[in-house]
Amino acid sequence: MIAPIAVSMGDPAGIGPEVIGKAWEGRIGASLRPFFAVGDPRAIERVWTGPVERIGDPAEAVGLFDRALPVLYIQDAGEITPGQPDTDGARCSLSALELAVGLARSGTAGALVTGPVSKAQLYGIGFLDPGQTEFVAERCGIALQNAVMMLAGPTLRVVPITTHVPLSAVPEALNLDLVLARARTTARGLTRNFGIETPRLTFAGLNPHAGEGGAIGREEIDILMPAIEILRDEGIDCTGPIAADAMFHQAARARYDVAMCCYHDQALIPLKLLHFDDGVNITLGLPIVRTSPDHGTAFDIAGKGVARPGAMIAAIRMAAEAAERRLAAPV
Repeated sequence: MIAPIAVSMGDPAGIGPEVIGKAWEGRIGASLRPFFAVGDPRAIERVWTGPVERIGDPAEAVGLFDRALPVLYIQDAGEITPGQPDTDGARCSLSALELAVGLARSGTAGALVTGPVSKAQLYGIGFLDPGQTEFVAERCGIALQNAVMMLAGPTLRVVPITTHVPLSAVPEALNLDLVLARARTTARGLTRNFGIETPRLTFAGLNPHAGEGGAIGREEIDILMPAIEILRDEGIDCTGPIAADAMFHQAARARYDVAMCCYHDQALIPLKLLHFDDGVNITLGLPIVRTSPDHGTAFDIAGKGVARPGAMIAAIRMAAEAAERRLAAPV
C-alpha cells in the first residue's frame, strides 16, 4: 500500500482549493486512495463547506480520510480573496509545492499532485523556473530534457517535444538529441507508470502534410525520420512522421499509445478537445510520481462554486495507480 498522496494546493485564490475539496467529496465514487492537501486550510474553508482537519504528519491522513479532508498546514496565505491573487498567496503556493516535493522524494507521500499556480505571481516573488514541471525536475535532480510532460486522458496521450517556446522558435528547438531524449523517456515512462510493456509511439510531422517529401519543409526528413530509425534500432516501436491533421480521429488513436507532437498546441489542442474536464499532466522521467490537473487557476470562476473537479480527481487517481505500479514492479 502506498503512502497517502500529497496535493499541493496551488494558488489559494484560484480554483485549486475548491476542486481539492470536491475531489475529497467524490472520493468514494471515484475510488480515490487517501490524500492530503498542503497549504493554508483557510483557502479551502473559504470556498468549500465540507469537513477539513489539520494534520501535522502525513501519516495522520489515512486514519481520518473517511471523515474529513486532511490538510497539512504550511504557512498563512494572508487575506484570501478568491479570484484576486496576491504576493502572500504566491509565497504560500510556492512553500506548499516545495514541501510536497520533499515529502514525495522522501517517501512520506506516495506521490505528488500539484494544484494550479499563477506563474505571473510566482515570477513576482523571484520564481525562476518556467513552470512547476521544471521546478519539480530540478528539485529531483533531473535534467530538463529528461523530464517529459505528457498529457493524458481516457482515450488519448500526447507529448509535446518542444514546450513553452514561441511557435517561430520551434524549428530551431526541434533537434535530433531532443527528439531522442523525449521519446526514450516517454517509452520508459509508459512502461513504468502505465504498465504498457511495449509502448507504441507515433510522431506527428511539424509541417503541413508532414512536409510533402520535403516540398514544404525538411524537418521530417532531417530530424524526425533519423530519430525514428535510431529508436527502432533500440527496440522502441515507432511510426511516422505523419500529418498531424490525420492522427487524432478515433480510428487513428487506436493505433498508438502516445502521440509525439512537435510543439505545444499541436499536442494540447486535441487533448483538451477530447478531455477538457479530465485531462491530466504527468511528468515522466522523475524518481517520483507527479501529476496535475490539466487546467489553470481559473481566477474568473474562483469562489463561485462552479469549478468542476474531474481533472483533479483524474490526477489523484492516476498518481495513485502509477505509484502502485512502481511499488509492485520497481524499475
